[in-house]
Amino acid sequence: MPKKNSELVRQLSHYGFFRFTNAYWQATSANREAFLNQLHNELPRLAEKVYLYRIYPTRVDADLMIWSALNITNTNAPQKFFSGSGACISKWRKYLKPVDTLWGFTRPSLYSTGKSAQELDPFEPRRKSYLVVYPFTKTADWYLMSREERQAMMNEHIKTGRQYPEISQLLLYSTGLQDQEFVVVYETADLAHFSQLVSALRETEGRKYTLRDTPIYTAIYSSLEDIISEWA
Repeated sequence: MPKKNSELVRQLSHYGFFRFTNAYWQATSANREAFLNQLHNELPRLAEKVYLYRIYPTRVDADLMIWSALNITNTNAPQKFFSGSGACISKWRKYLKPVDTLWGFTRPSLYSTGKSAQELDPFEPRRKSYLVVYPFTKTADWYLMSREERQAMMNEHIKTGRQYPEISQLLLYSTGLQDQEFVVVYETADLAHFSQLVSALRETEGRKYTLRDTPIYTAIYSSLEDIISEWA
């Protein structure tokens, strides 16, 4: 039998956005701290890799983001993740209300070959300070163009991105699974520099074929100690 190529194993990344409830803010400081410690202890059960981020004060509609990542080794893996994640999060709902989710699967790119040095790896042990996550949908006209026309515009897009080698990207496919077609995720240590990249990308020809790329969630990688000191 041919050897299985690990690069062909798909990954699922799920971004859950949450807001603290009124019951949380009305609880005593000791009870809030106890809940945050419970959250910290139970988060690793969600997936192979789980990361906690602050959203507020970059947005007012969410306080926290939980990033769960897992390798998809069989067709039952997503069902197992969603069932386990839902059961775990249901225990937190007194204090933590889900407000949005973005998720999708990795797959080989249609427009580039091989693995990019800028590809964001959820299983890399070190995380940068910021994660920027947003849904993305192309216009119908994009898909009605020839493959050659789309490739030319994507080449320009890829060339622009390579001018910012310190910024990593993860592209997730969610067509037919959520309202958007893709989830785009960037990891950076410098938000101002990242904003320059976005400005440069919006000057490319392919920008005309963007139907939707909001809401944008700017998330701040956080430790439990930071969360407790600010919100307990």
